[in-house]
Amino acid sequence: GVHLKHLPSIPTKHLDAWSHTLFSSLHVIGLNADIVHYHSVGPSTLAFLPRLFKPRAKIISTFHSIDRFHKKWGAFARAYLSFGEWAATHFAHETIAVSESIRKYCFDRFGKTVAYIPNGVAIVPVKATNELARWELEPEKYIIAVARLVRHKGLHHLVEAFKQIPDSVKGEMKLVIVGAPSYTSDYEFYLKNLAAEDHRILFVGYQTGDALKQLYAHALVYVHPSEAEGLAITILEAMSFGRCVVMSDIPENLEARDHSGIAFHVGNVEDLRDKLVSIINHPEIALERGKRALNFIREKFEWEKVTDQIEALYGRVAERR
Repeated sequence: GVHLKHLPSIPTKHLDAWSHTLFSSLHVIGLNADIVHYHSVGPSTLAFLPRLFKPRAKIISTFHSIDRFHKKWGAFARAYLSFGEWAATHFAHETIAVSESIRKYCFDRFGKTVAYIPNGVAIVPVKATNELARWELEPEKYIIAVARLVRHKGLHHLVEAFKQIPDSVKGEMKLVIVGAPSYTSDYEFYLKNLAAEDHRILFVGYQTGDALKQLYAHALVYVHPSEAEGLAITILEAMSFGRCVVMSDIPENLEARDHSGIAFHVGNVEDLRDKLVSIINHPEIALERGKRALNFIREKFEWEKVTDQIEALYGRVAERR
């Protein structure tokens, strides 16, 4: 019963998401929709369109992250995204925060009480390893990071930390970075230059399907060194494959940790290096914490439980006069 409608956009750094949201907002005005759901604060700036021209529909906005903190944006974009935060909490009939940190931020900044519903993931067991062969990878002989190649994801900290691990410790351990730039080819160039002297650092580009699942499932550990987040789906995905996560200690990352992940001081290359050295020397720590991570996902972030919460919110909002 789900129908996907693909609409165009203007494919530039500043207009891609905005133009696609504009076309989608205009399109939905002509549909028989009870709920119109916007994702992220930038798109939420256009939520006034169905609010004005489709007054019987209820508007939901999901506040995924404080995007204006992302380093790729200039002053004008940051100001617009700041307005987007206000729009997400004022144009919508109900706002969802994907983390407790964002829920607190919405109350402190705008005086708004919003719903907390985290991101979710499906638990998909994976046994095959055939996809690893194309990169000459062996199970539990590589560290993985999955992220868009944008500066606030902190991948340069990870590359520097991996390079600083002594060869006597590192051995044949590899670092695999999965992801593509998002109008940030200059940062991609910088990262690859930074990694050029170490043949054990692999950039495998954007991956999906079985390849991505196998990369997650057979890594020794997953690293998420971001400087700003909402609630990183990649952390939840790694945990859903029973992987221990080494993450920067920003509040949004720590929410997903429970007692399964390992935190390092954000931006501190030496601290991250020391954490990775400890795991390489004691892989049993990563395996034991990975089991805890999977149990935590089952308890709090499994997709079926998350969608039940979203569906219940839809029902409550739709019933309001």
